[in-house]
Amino acid sequence: MTVSISAVHVLVDDPEAALAFYRDTLGLTVRNEVEQGEFRWITLATDSQPEIQIVLSQPHAGRSQEDGDTLAALLAKGELRPLHFSSDDLDATFEKVAETPGAEVLQEPASQPWGARDAAVRDPAGNFLRIEQA
Repeated sequence: MTVSISAVHVLVDDPEAALAFYRDTLGLTVRNEVEQGEFRWITLATDSQPEIQIVLSQPHAGRSQEDGDTLAALLAKGELRPLHFSSDDLDATFEKVAETPGAEVLQEPASQPWGARDAAVRDPAGNFLRIEQA
């Protein structure tokens, strides 16, 4: 039996800003977009791992008002679980992220005690990302 990751959902409050960040800044490719009423889901993947998709969705999409409000509050506080990316050129990726409107630098590229060299940022929705040198 083989089990693998197929998709990771990332909550965003502004799909356009998130799309610009993940597509234009990080270089992911849009695989699918679905609109339902006032909500939108955007599926992206990297060229190097097309089988692993990132799905951008809004906190209230497909949820009760109460659950959506709870998730939106956690997103606004930056309290959702982090995403981890790797890059073959951390410095170039970091510079591009740092220049992106709405992105926030938390830590410039640095060598970590556990052996990795990485940087930490927040995407325009406030999601915490660590980007490691591949």
